[in-house]
Amino acid sequence: MAPVLVVLYADDLPDGLDAIEEVADVRYATADTLGDAVDGADALLLWDFFSPAVESAWPRCGSLKWIHIAAAGVDSLMFDELVESDVVVTNSRGVFDRPIAEFVLAQILAFAKDSERSRALQHSKIWQHRETERIDGAHAMIVGTGAIGRAIANLLTAVGMSVSGVGRTAREGDTDFGTVHASDHLADVASGADYLVLVAPLTDKTRGLVDDSVLAAMKPGSRLVNVGRGELLDADALLTHLGSGHIAGAALDVFETEPLSADHPLWTAENVVVTPHMSGDAAGWKRRLAEVFADNAHRYFRGEPLLNVVDKKLGFVP
Repeated sequence: MAPVLVVLYADDLPDGLDAIEEVADVRYATADTLGDAVDGADALLLWDFFSPAVESAWPRCGSLKWIHIAAAGVDSLMFDELVESDVVVTNSRGVFDRPIAEFVLAQILAFAKDSERSRALQHSKIWQHRETERIDGAHAMIVGTGAIGRAIANLLTAVGMSVSGVGRTAREGDTDFGTVHASDHLADVASGADYLVLVAPLTDKTRGLVDDSVLAAMKPGSRLVNVGRGELLDADALLTHLGSGHIAGAALDVFETEPLSADHPLWTAENVVVTPHMSGDAAGWKRRLAEVFADNAHRYFRGEPLLNVVDKKLGFVP
């Protein structure tokens, strides 16, 4: 019998699965129909990667052996029963690395070159000469030392910035970061950053990592860029430090609740850039996601080792 693959989707279906349909019984399901579809299934593609439907349907997932999520972060999927099970989880590591790195560089340049103010002055037809900042020699501390963090480090290094990393354990001589600080001691080292860049996966250890103590320890006039998860950051504490001028600016692409509510003060906070969780979504990203899954699916059907296997206890690909 052909293996059974379920594709969980919301609004759109992945392209390029024709070859998969030739060798597998592919069932397409929404959150409402997942329970029926996954009954007896071998594998599951989470194209709707933020959906909580898998946990709801878990009692009917007894035959499931593999779940692939069309995202880099897997925090929305890691409920206790799945973590303790034998089901293998893979992610889409590699698709978003370069686009997110470019996005981070763009935000840093926009702050340094005062782009938002230039646009506002243009709208008001005001000719106001100003000096801007150079970014070469500025220090970016990157919280998250996985593939995306390394892509950010490499790009920022290429434009003359110095970088360091923040990860689970402290170490020296890292190929991409040089120095990696332990996340437990972030408040002790945050004063060294001109830009604090958040890209860490959301786990029990990183939730709320950048709190008031870290923000207070940051260098006066420093800035923050969050392209990881909203829950990494205490948004209320950030607003306080932005209001006092201690933190000079923040570029936020992710939020604890998405979409960001219309009445949230971040929308109108001074020197805050809000974007709708788009940092990795460069043109062609959905096609790339489908290609990564298709490659892994063929590996699965042939009994070959899968790529991007998540350590479910850690919550990311080691």
